[in-house]
Amino acid sequence: MSLRLGKRQWGDGDKKAIDFQSGNSKLVSTCQRQAIAILDNMLKLIDVSKTSIATSLRSHIIESQKKYPIINDPMAKYCLDKLYSLASEKDRELLFDRKLPLALTNSQALRARKYDEIANEFISINPGCTVVNLGCGFDTRYWRLKNKNCEYIELDLPELIEIKKDILKEQLSYKLISCSVLDASWIDTVTKRGNNNILILAEGLFMYLPKNDVIDLLKTISERFYNSKIALEVTNEKYIRGLWKKIIRRKIKSQLGFDAGSLFKFGVRNGQEIESYGDGIKIIEEWIYTEAEEARPKIAKYLTPKRSQWTVTATLNKDE
Repeated sequence: MSLRLGKRQWGDGDKKAIDFQSGNSKLVSTCQRQAIAILDNMLKLIDVSKTSIATSLRSHIIESQKKYPIINDPMAKYCLDKLYSLASEKDRELLFDRKLPLALTNSQALRARKYDEIANEFISINPGCTVVNLGCGFDTRYWRLKNKNCEYIELDLPELIEIKKDILKEQLSYKLISCSVLDASWIDTVTKRGNNNILILAEGLFMYLPKNDVIDLLKTISERFYNSKIALEVTNEKYIRGLWKKIIRRKIKSQLGFDAGSLFKFGVRNGQEIESYGDGIKIIEEWIYTEAEEARPKIAKYLTPKRSQWTVTATLNKDE
């Protein structure tokens, strides 16, 4: 993804313009050097993060504008506006201006609401807990929480976190960690205050990771967290290989304009398979968005395979 600022003057008395599209610049002021450093980080935004813009943020905005919205997310618009102002014309057309189908925006909003509900319920039962949002992208859940009596930690690759820190500032109870989810060092950071009463959210993440890495991560999580909970989205394994993979890939590309479906790597036969990845994992719920009352179009309930993508919620080493 390419991001630019175009030509612009920086600072009082600065005579030279910066052309970030060509990369040609002769900067002498501290202000200008800082600006270039921020934009250099933005230029590193990886392709996987496109889905966070093209689907999640835009779907939340579209839904928020309805008379009876599934989700209300004003911070999504603030975040998207910031990203839009820095995007190239090509990326604006692909990620920001492309019309999204109703089934996609609806499912994204329903999924986000579900994870909001999981977070709000956990915080209400465990005030002062820790919530960890893995592979956060440009998610704005912290600002949608009804109860912020928690330490809310978001985790993603350094390239993305640098951008997000510039757009959404950290707060006393809202922290951003630059780290791959597969680098277990984030667990040490998260458990500094203890390893109890921690909620882990993995919304739209694990399907992009190799299966062996997901299994190893969940095994480690099951060994390190107690009286905690995890909510993760999973994909049916038959949709990541063979003919079904081609069908799903074509569908996603037609919706988004780019080939995000080809990145799917992790799938399961059923939700119960997750329990086999760690001794302390116990499934308590499996949720399918097409079964929600507000699922649209209504015919999607019959056309969409029941177990294509769904959310599994499980406890981690819960005391009996």
